[in-house]
Amino acid sequence: MNEDKKVLVTGASGGIGRAIAVDAAKAGYYVICHYNGSKAKAEETLKIINDNGGQGELIQFNVADREDCKTKLDELTAKHGTLWGIVNNAGITRDNTFVALSGDDWDNVIHTNLDSFYNVLSPLVMSMASRKNKRGGRIITISSISGVDGNRGQTNYSASKAGIIGATKALAVELAGRGVTVNCIAPGVIETEMTKAIDPTVYEMIMGTIPMKRAGKPEEIAALATFLLSEGAAYITRQVIEVDGGM
Repeated sequence: MNEDKKVLVTGASGGIGRAIAVDAAKAGYYVICHYNGSKAKAEETLKIINDNGGQGELIQFNVADREDCKTKLDELTAKHGTLWGIVNNAGITRDNTFVALSGDDWDNVIHTNLDSFYNVLSPLVMSMASRKNKRGGRIITISSISGVDGNRGQTNYSASKAGIIGATKALAVELAGRGVTVNCIAPGVIETEMTKAIDPTVYEMIMGTIPMKRAGKPEEIAALATFLLSEGAAYITRQVIEVDGGM
């Protein structure tokens, strides 16, 4: 494990976040696994990392709470110094047609998915950008194909994920001169607890829209994230990479 290569993964308690945390640890990164309310699941993630010879630790904060983020991330920086990478993955859904969408469902999704871009990155970016003699760093945001194309019943989610794409592109331009890359992954339908809850008839209909005729696996998102964290991705920035089976 390279002591210099420490990576924060938000939403590492399960699904895509867990897969990214585990794969990054296998690649030699020290992974700081974030969770908010799912401590037991986050501990499972860390156990998988440790069982595979990797190293890491847990951190708890609410990505929608700006002060909580700043307090915990300032403490993290004081402990570990400047991070090499940040994977901003934590997010939620509250799906409904727009006419039936409550104000709370709109606000909760926007606060958790989009406001977290600022809340998580703001306390960490300055130290990455001002790193002396060690120019570089990696920021990866997780959007969604819903943020690219828009999905019925996901107006709030699509808005939050589209916002992430715009913010990612703008930040990439600002940090490019410091050697810090900022890229976005936009997954399509991925096998997670979220997709398991989809009605089987609806799920089959969705599969019919995917040229590869299957859902993706969290590990397929993780493989891309680990590459984008690597030295080999140093000249890739401001990109939105769709991982959706040709959808």
